[in-house]
Amino acid sequence: MSTDVYVPDGDEARRWAQEELSKQIYEAAKPSWFDRMSRAILEFLAGLFNPEGSGAIAPFAGVLIAVVIVAALVVALILWGRPRASRTVRRGARLLGEADDRTAAQLRADAECAARDGDWDAAVTLRFRGLARGLIERDLIDPAPGATAQAISRDAGATLPAERAALHDAASSFDRVRYLRVPADEADYRAIAATDERLTALHPEAVPA
Repeated sequence: MSTDVYVPDGDEARRWAQEELSKQIYEAAKPSWFDRMSRAILEFLAGLFNPEGSGAIAPFAGVLIAVVIVAALVVALILWGRPRASRTVRRGARLLGEADDRTAAQLRADAECAARDGDWDAAVTLRFRGLARGLIERDLIDPAPGATAQAISRDAGATLPAERAALHDAASSFDRVRYLRVPADEADYRAIAATDERLTALHPEAVPA
């Protein structure tokens, strides 16, 4: 019995290999385009954190991540606006040019005490400060640091248009007493107090859009 084994030449061996690899089982085992793309992305990301494997890319990985985070924060600020500052009165917070950490209720109570004593100048200035503090505490206005009485009245008037004229008059009374040294009287105080009471009774949900 012959023991010779047939050995194909190079061309025939290549043809046999091509025929074998063309069978369905081998085609199914090949990585798909998605597999190749996923592998490439994973290799790229891994390379960002591998100083020895990514050349000039790796040193900038941290910068790239920081840029992405900052961009996300900017987009969030554009979409949702800056976070609102806490309305909790901080000790030493400035209001109408003076450091004053009293709440609206405290300022109103002090104004009433001054009114009972007939000190209308103090009563007017304290009541307007209480009016302004109350609007801030209720998130109806957000005045800039150092805002004047007129600036506060304009901001509040934009939110509460029905009270715009009364707010302007209240701010003018404050300015006359505080800066022009024009003596106030009981009528000035009662007018500011009435405006403050109307604003206090107006709930935020009732504020016109």
